[in-house]
Amino acid sequence: MLGARNLFANVPERLIDEEITILAELPGARIERIVSTGQASQPGFWYDQEQAEWVVLLGGSAGLLFEGEAAPRILRPGDYVEIPAHARHRIEWTDANEPTVWLAVHVGAKAG
Repeated sequence: MLGARNLFANVPERLIDEEITILAELPGARIERIVSTGQASQPGFWYDQEQAEWVVLLGGSAGLLFEGEAAPRILRPGDYVEIPAHARHRIEWTDANEPTVWLAVHVGAKAG
């Protein structure tokens, strides 16, 4: 059994690419910490994932757009969203002034 760790330990202030850290891989689920520092989805790119995802924003802010919606959902600390499998979505923007820290739980994920 591992000792306690902290989600906010070693959060980088600036990154070229998002940082994804796998915190746990469990039967049927993967838990990740994602840190964004102004990154967004590439133009025209949509996530279309095989598994469902539940994500909570812990710090910073972001704009999450689902295909078919007119405007992105503005997420701030404490906001969470369930993303069904194959729900096409993209990150329109993340906060460029402070790290955006996400906790993502992928349900039905295959281990490594």
